Amino acid sequence: MAKCRPPRGTGFPTYWARARRAANGFETHPLQNYLVCAPAAIRITRAPTQWPAGRISGDAGAACSRTHGVSCPDRRALQRQWRVPMRPMLRVLSDSLVDQILSEAMALLQDPGVRVHNDEALRLLAEAGAQVDRAARVARIPEALVRRALDTTPHEFHLFGLDGQPVVHYGGDDIHFDPGSAALAILDPETNAQRTPVTADFVRLMKLVEQLPQIDAQSTSMVCGDVVPEIGDLYRLYLALNYIRKPIVTGAFRTDTWWVMKEMLAAVAGGEAALAARPIAIFDVCPSPPLLWSDLTCQNLIDCAHAGLPAELVSMPLAGATAPVTLAAAVVQHAAECLSGITIGQLAKPGARIVWGGSPAAFDMREGTTPMGDVGTWLIDCAYAQVGKRLGLPTHAYLGMSDAKVVDAQCGMESAGGTLMAALAGINMISGAGMMDFESCQSLEKLVIDAEMIGMAKRLVRGVEPRDQPIALDLFHRLGHRADYLAEPHTLKWFAKELYLPSPVIDRATYDGWKRKGSTTAVQRAAERVRSLVAGYQPSPVPSELRVELRAIATRAARQFGMESLPPLPELELA
Repeated sequence: MAKCRPPRGTGFPTYWARARRAANGFETHPLQNYLVCAPAAIRITRAPTQWPAGRISGDAGAACSRTHGVSCPDRRALQRQWRVPMRPMLRVLSDSLVDQILSEAMALLQDPGVRVHNDEALRLLAEAGAQVDRAARVARIPEALVRRALDTTPHEFHLFGLDGQPVVHYGGDDIHFDPGSAALAILDPETNAQRTPVTADFVRLMKLVEQLPQIDAQSTSMVCGDVVPEIGDLYRLYLALNYIRKPIVTGAFRTDTWWVMKEMLAAVAGGEAALAARPIAIFDVCPSPPLLWSDLTCQNLIDCAHAGLPAELVSMPLAGATAPVTLAAAVVQHAAECLSGITIGQLAKPGARIVWGGSPAAFDMREGTTPMGDVGTWLIDCAYAQVGKRLGLPTHAYLGMSDAKVVDAQCGMESAGGTLMAALAGINMISGAGMMDFESCQSLEKLVIDAEMIGMAKRLVRGVEPRDQPIALDLFHRLGHRADYLAEPHTLKWFAKELYLPSPVIDRATYDGWKRKGSTTAVQRAAERVRSLVAGYQPSPVPSELRVELRAIATRAARQFGMESLPPLPELELA
């Protein structure tokens, strides 16, 4: 068995290749993006020597210790087995800058430390060796404690659909998309004005997301205004579980409602043990900038760890407002907040699934707003994701959103830019499709337009792959100078895999053809696609007795806050 490891120390000129995790016959180190000794045929990047050792194993043979000082597999064997296209990737930080960001983040955790307004978290930190000032609620966390926490944090995991099959892979450079956050408004397509969403709007969104193949996961991405605010978080999860098949990104607004949400998830998954083994949901937990964990979010993080539910850290530094205005310094703050969250989560339960995520923004000094469609926001997100990848952690970001108030050119420009950058950065879960107006409004029409951009982004990151060997010679030898590829079996075999075929939302007709179809705009075509997809939704196979159980759980919680009954479920009858 040949092994390949980077040497200890510094300055050794070893080069490494990024290879696809599914390549047969090779074992990859969980901390890194599949670093292997590079044959010439594969894209190579230089790895900093302080990264953990990558390794591969296989039957391929000859050692080349005279060249590298280590043993590595035979180059030709690698070339035979690794027909991997060069994946387009985006990196916005140098290796040395990533190292400095992590070093300064570690230093911040010791001075000034992190404010923690949760007694259990303070106890865990103190018992593990952190210096805790209980009066000031400040914990100074030593670097050794943080590194121990990183050692027990999983480098990858899956979210499962309600059918028990893995759907979303957190880890490596795999990318997935879900609709945006907790919108307080919906854009009404009839009036082009915002209004408060109600149950019917939320259900329509769930149906639409189920029908969009580009969207990988659901999200409790609107807050309904027809129930009491105290159950706003659990009510949207209750609605979603009645209509979805895909896994879901969610979050709790209170510590007591988190338990109700977990009870509903366990009921659907088949029990608490089954839910922990095959999680169907992930919870967002948000530290408050700068360097503060509230009692609510800290308790949610701890509870998720104990229950075996994944948690997505959503650090939100606002560059120039609640974080330094320089982007690199804002990333330092983000890293410190996430490292503290990882430490708390791992102290609660070693091995807890935690994602390095966030929703930062570059503060707009003229308007006093937090533009999610700003290029500075994109850069902060891609930078912190690169830091998370250096640590070998799953990543998340809120990107692909716009600050426009209607679905217009600004909306498309901002959403497309964020979507493309996130995809090229290899961020595992990209939240934001459909969102606008500073992450406060959801538009179903924007969502289907965003889905087309997502489809293009997914095609982009697949890169250019040689489908045949030789690549083209056989075709030209057979056809010569004839331009007759449309009738070729080769075209029929590959066109759907090689070319992105958009839905009718994207206009590719001639001018005359466009006029014959009604001279519609993209927004008009998007509205029609929303109607078509929602009408074609097929109910989820949730048994009626389970729907009754879910309603009983949610109703019991609602009655604690003075709401005797819940709105009826659209198009569903309960026994």
